[in-house]
Amino acid sequence: MSRLFSDTIKKLRVGKGLSQQALASKLFVTRSTVARWENGTRLPDAVMISRLAEALGVDAAVLLSAAAERDILPNVILVDDRKLILTGGLPVLKEVIPNATVTGFTDADEAIEFAKANRVALAFLDIELRNTSGLDLCRSLLEINPHTNVVYLTAYPDYSLDAWNTGACGFMLKPITAEGVREQLEKLRYPFWTGGDNA
Repeated sequence: MSRLFSDTIKKLRVGKGLSQQALASKLFVTRSTVARWENGTRLPDAVMISRLAEALGVDAAVLLSAAAERDILPNVILVDDRKLILTGGLPVLKEVIPNATVTGFTDADEAIEFAKANRVALAFLDIELRNTSGLDLCRSLLEINPHTNVVYLTAYPDYSLDAWNTGACGFMLKPITAEGVREQLEKLRYPFWTGGDNA
């Protein structure tokens, strides 16, 4: 069963301000049916996914893609050319997202190669990287997988305007904190099961 699907429909339902009962009424199913979709014990068929997409105001392809995902450990990457940031940030990410495989990179090209071989669910990117920028790295990662969530990390808030034009879903000032990561997880464009207390 795809936990990504259950998390996605729950987030979309809550975002629309709908209770499980209200969504069930729109779809002509019982509230318990919606509850089973959201707890991951049942998966609707393709026709019902299409109706769900219409009720939630989202492209059916998003829900079909989420339903097709296997429950594998999501990959989370942290890219910063300062080893000190990796040393301090990786344990924080692992604490907040215990269900993820968390990997750090100091080199943007290595991160790109990793993303080509592994589906990256979430990328935390420093904006100022040696030999490139996090903005360009974001564009490369989204070319590889448009469903990668990207959160920028920087010590300089002046970059925030440029950052929003790249398809990223979040922006965080350094240093990486558990509270800051949890706030970003609430804003993900493509949610996934984190296994943490924010799930």
